Amino acid sequence: MAVHDSTPIEEHILSVLVENQAGVLSHVVGLFSARGFNIDSLAVGETEDPTMSRITLVTHCDLKTFEQIKKQLNKLIDTIKVQDLTEEGYIDRELMMVRLENSDKTKQALEGPLKPYQVKIVEQNEKLVILESTESRENTKKIFEIYKKLGVKEVAQTGAVALSKKTPKE
Repeated sequence: MAVHDSTPIEEHILSVLVENQAGVLSHVVGLFSARGFNIDSLAVGETEDPTMSRITLVTHCDLKTFEQIKKQLNKLIDTIKVQDLTEEGYIDRELMMVRLENSDKTKQALEGPLKPYQVKIVEQNEKLVILESTESRENTKKIFEIYKKLGVKEVAQTGAVALSKKTPKE
């Protein structure tokens, strides 16, 4: 029996172009579920071509598992292209909206630790404030740590969307 070196668990980001049809997302999620793979983040939207959708998914796994995921995605009939953004370099963004108490502490955070980030007030009254941030996954985690110290009342967050930095081949 051969002994294989295991590779470390790492974050991987995939961009999957698929046919824009009912049931396609279910097939992709089913592929992960049936094999016991976890999806950390999932975002789907129509592309510039209305016949295609882009699925951006983030998962943590070893390299062997990740290669298996890519192969399985490519086997799906509705898959057009699977792109490993982790290897190519990418720009990513997540949207997070947070409801906080409208307090001096919140106002100070907006002028202090939250100032370097893309955070804006989208709704405010004398008791509550709703903040919106659009940042990279890495920065979203940092922002959320600040929000937690302010006493988050409610949070809603999207999955990551990402595009490759690589120049496309014409």
